[in-house]
Amino acid sequence: MIERRDRAAASPEAGLLRQVLAYSDNLMLVRHEMQKGWVGAKHSHPHEQLVYVISGHIRFTGGGKTFDARSGDSFVVRGGVEHQASAIEESEVLDVFTPYREEYADKK
Repeated sequence: MIERRDRAAASPEAGLLRQVLAYSDNLMLVRHEMQKGWVGAKHSHPHEQLVYVISGHIRFTGGGKTFDARSGDSFVVRGGVEHQASAIEESEVLDVFTPYREEYADKK
């Protein structure tokens, strides 16, 4: 069991706060807080990613499409697809990755 208060948050980019929650070798749950106006770096990774918008409003570009997602919306980012997100307003998002992202995991 992982209690949110026990997990440190990191800021990998200005305007973005990342908190790695529970994970195994096959799955990882990550909470992101984005400040209004944050624009993430374009990137890709081999992991499948499931995104759930807890609150706020984000814009996503990937796979030749751009769309807005708001509180309660969810979508999948396929592995290997270059993508980018930005925060239209202050937002909180849960991401599930499979397999887990080694670079996000606690160093053991």
